[in-house]
Amino acid sequence: MDHRDIKEASKYQQDLERERQLGGAVEEDYITDEQGNKVRMPYRMIKEVRFSNISQKDMVDPQHAARLQYRLSIMDYIIKASVNYARSRITIIYNPKGAKNRREQISQQELIEFLAKEGVKVDMAQITERDYDYVKEFYNYAYFSPTIREHPPYGYTKEEWASMKDEYMEKNKKYNKEKLEKFQAWQKEYAVSTGLEKGTVAPQKVSVLGKLLGKKGPKMKKDEKGFWFHGV
Repeated sequence: MDHRDIKEASKYQQDLERERQLGGAVEEDYITDEQGNKVRMPYRMIKEVRFSNISQKDMVDPQHAARLQYRLSIMDYIIKASVNYARSRITIIYNPKGAKNRREQISQQELIEFLAKEGVKVDMAQITERDYDYVKEFYNYAYFSPTIREHPPYGYTKEEWASMKDEYMEKNKKYNKEKLEKFQAWQKEYAVSTGLEKGTVAPQKVSVLGKLLGKKGPKMKKDEKGFWFHGV
C-alpha cells in the first residue's frame, strides 16, 4: 500500500485548525526574546512532577524503562519525560489542566493512571511537584545559554580554564596564522619547482615499477628498451 495516497492533515495543520476554531493566535501568545525577536510561545507556566522510589520490579529492566519513557514522550501534553531505572525515578514536565494555553492538557491523576496501566505503581507520599517556567527553564536554556555547550579541557577545572582561556585562544590564533603562512610558502615553492607557476609542468621521472613495466621516461634514450616482466 502506498502511504502517499493517504490524504491526512499534518499535526501542525491540525493544530492550526483547532486554534482557528478557538479564535486564532492572540497577542498573549507571543513574547520578545533576549535578541529582540518576537516569538510565538506555546507554553508559559506549566508543571514538573517527580515520582520517586518507583519499584524496579514494576519497571522490569532498563530496556522496558526506556520504552516507557518513549511512550510518555510522544504524548502531546507531555513536554519532556525521563524514566531513570537506576535511581527508581520518573520525572515528567507536562501541560496541566487549567494552564493558560490552548494546547492539550492532562492532570497529575491522569498521569498516575497511565503509569498504572503500564504496570508502574506510584507511592502518593513520594510525589513532588513544582511550577515550571517554560520560557526561562526550557526555551532560554536551549537557545540563549552562553555555557551550555562549553566545557573546560580534560584535566582542568572551570576556574582554571576561565583564567587561561584568553591566553590560550591568543596563542592558538597565532599558531594557526604561522601554520597557514608556512603552508602558503611551501605551495609557492612547489609551484616554482614543478613549473606550475609559469604554466608548464616539469618532466616526471619514471619509477622503478614503471621501468619494470617498460614505461619510457622523458630522458630515456631512443635505442633504450624497457624490461618486460613476465609473471610466474
